[in-house]
Amino acid sequence: MKLGLMTACLPNWSLERLAEHASARGFDALEVAAWPSVGSRDFEATHIDAASFDSGKEDAVREILLRTGVSVSALGYYENNLHHDPDRRAAVHAHLRQVVDVASRLGVPYVGTFVGRDNALSIVENMAEGERVLPALVDYAGERGVRLITENCVMEGWHPDGYPGNIAYSPEVWEWATTLGFGLNWDPSHLTWIGIDPLTTILPFAAHIVHAQAKDAETSPEARNRTGFYGTVHKGGNPWEMGWWRYRIPGRGDVDWTRVVDRLYAAGFTGTLSVEHEDPFWSGSDEAVLEGLQIAYDTLRPLVRRERAGVGVSPSGTTPPAR
Repeated sequence: MKLGLMTACLPNWSLERLAEHASARGFDALEVAAWPSVGSRDFEATHIDAASFDSGKEDAVREILLRTGVSVSALGYYENNLHHDPDRRAAVHAHLRQVVDVASRLGVPYVGTFVGRDNALSIVENMAEGERVLPALVDYAGERGVRLITENCVMEGWHPDGYPGNIAYSPEVWEWATTLGFGLNWDPSHLTWIGIDPLTTILPFAAHIVHAQAKDAETSPEARNRTGFYGTVHKGGNPWEMGWWRYRIPGRGDVDWTRVVDRLYAAGFTGTLSVEHEDPFWSGSDEAVLEGLQIAYDTLRPLVRRERAGVGVSPSGTTPPAR
């Protein structure tokens, strides 16, 4: 198992600066944000621009990884692959294919995304639509030596009333998604607030959990008594405001990370546990974000055995020898 970080929390940093920081701080890998450089949501990041990724940029990325000794565990483009608008859906699919192309060139094994949802349809109807359109994306990736992985984020802000905006949020639906060929980018924070014990989901899906995100969630049952499970109605213009829970950095929420990491080891997990920093308390400035990342590192590094051998990508796309 490697300990990594998702780069989206520092959207204004370059990939080079992120890799240098990760290496200096003891992280092993980067899950690299690869949203489009134009037209993305304002909180997303473009640390690899798939639309303009030429041979010069490829060489530059390889040099950065070799010099810093970190690897790229996955590229991340978490968007709605079942968007109700056909033009928007087509644009999402086109960019996802570009991200897959970049991953293939760099020898990155995974590209993370969302299944998504058409909010005009029920979850069952979305599953039928997914069976129609998603296998082509899975096959496109597989033909290039890349596997698509889906994160179990509820994406409640994509739905006007806080219902799941991404249908692959629970083990019940994971069973369906994995039959389509998706791997799982498993994240315990989302399971925590929807009432599922994260530990119970690891062993049954051990064959499909190929990447994991380290994010915590802090819940308030007292606040939930006022708003109900689906969160506050009056969100003050923020569709993600639920009122009774919030994301936290690992070690500051409800997730028992000692047991989670132990269970991942018991399941034979050999992928990357990637810190995804969305903690509002440790946000607002680069300094606060870095402090949050340090808290996450201090929480998780004692639990994740450090194995630095064989990281990085060589100019030929092969893994360099152990140091």
